[in-house]
Amino acid sequence: MFVLEDLYQILGVARDASQAEIKRAYRQLARQYHPDANHGSGDAEEKFKKINAAYSVLSDPEKRARYDQFGSADGADPFGGGGFTGDFGDIFGDLFAQVFGGGMGRRQADPNAPRRGGDLEMALSVSLLEAANGVTHTLEVPRWEACEGCGGTGAKPGTSPETCSVCGGRGQVEQVQRTLFGQFVSVTVCPECQGRGKIVREKCSDCGGRGQVRRKHKLEVKVPAGVERGTRLRITGAGEAGVNGGPQGDLYLLIDVKPDRAFERDGADLHTRLLLTYPQAVLGAEVEVSTLIDGVEKIAVPAGTSHGQVLKVRGKGMPRLRGPRGRGDLYVHVFVDIPSRLTDRQKELITELAGEMKTPVGSGEPGFFEKFKKLFE
Repeated sequence: MFVLEDLYQILGVARDASQAEIKRAYRQLARQYHPDANHGSGDAEEKFKKINAAYSVLSDPEKRARYDQFGSADGADPFGGGGFTGDFGDIFGDLFAQVFGGGMGRRQADPNAPRRGGDLEMALSVSLLEAANGVTHTLEVPRWEACEGCGGTGAKPGTSPETCSVCGGRGQVEQVQRTLFGQFVSVTVCPECQGRGKIVREKCSDCGGRGQVRRKHKLEVKVPAGVERGTRLRITGAGEAGVNGGPQGDLYLLIDVKPDRAFERDGADLHTRLLLTYPQAVLGAEVEVSTLIDGVEKIAVPAGTSHGQVLKVRGKGMPRLRGPRGRGDLYVHVFVDIPSRLTDRQKELITELAGEMKTPVGSGEPGFFEKFKKLFE
């Protein structure tokens, strides 16, 4: 049992305080001493009970008048009752309003507002040469487009959609509940219009009331020079039709570059192979090399070029799509051709060379030149 205390002192207000002052003091103290904010504190719980009991009396004009006259609202201990009876809706309703903007529930967007159409994604394969030079492709893009018969309304020509009478065109219905923790708002899709906000009584025969039709749209797409496998190109406004007059979505092209038989790509650089004869590798030569973009180029092979050596031709690679302008380089990988069959004269010359170089040569066993060739493979 509690020792009787002055209820005005408990709330910290004067005896002539207005109802607004009493309510304001109560809400401030209730937040401060609520058990949920003071876990495990027995003193806070006792204080909260007193605050709650004091407010239950002073907030009621009749009980307050009896308390002022007799020292009790009903002749009994104002703290003797069990449970909490304060105005929790006001306390926690304000808290939820600050956090959630008033009410517990998520409001949906206006179904009649213009909405952007969806984006589309398609794959497009190009050759390495097309990727190097750039190319224009004509595509057929299946997409939803606004129905020309009804202008996108979904209604039969000469009629118009009606605003839903159940939700008032909002596309959703709300149910408000007041609980211990304030006001909760549950939001559900309107069962009458299925969230559209409007009802089409007479549907367009072309689109069946949808307002959109599925068509294949021919589109010319320019692929810039320098694209790589995995490049994602954005074509603005080439996606699905918007809703309620909203803008169209975008089309994204995912580029795939097909392998090339003569060239391998590494970023902006290209790699190719060059087959040299043994004399060309030993003595050096000026030879022709095929490039991807510029046709045939002549390059100088230095004397003593070995099998597997890489020669660099500047600026003959791929265009750069991003970063510094210009083109990458062409790397020429040398393969030295060791003949497996020689004429007698060729054998004589090579034997003579071996003698000059004091290099022992084969014993005449079959396959000597085949073994020699494998050293360079």
